[in-house]
Amino acid sequence: MVKIRLQRFGSHKRPFYRIVAADVTAPRDGRFLDIIGTYNPLTQPASVEIDKEKALQWLNNGAKPTDTVKSLFKKFDIK
Repeated sequence: MVKIRLQRFGSHKRPFYRIVAADVTAPRDGRFLDIIGTYNPLTQPASVEIDKEKALQWLNNGAKPTDTVKSLFKKFDIK
């Protein structure tokens, strides 16, 4: 099963995230199948970049987004 989730980068108290499609059994910051976008919560307002085509392709193939990623997708009208 594939999940669309956040992969954490950045140093202590300076998070930066990639939005990735990864196998459920893979570690949070480990192996992933595809990079879908990025999310930086430190900028004002938070910057989000999502490749809409890749996101829709993974969702159509049965990938399930996490709650956080689902809320980011709502901002970009990705269903």
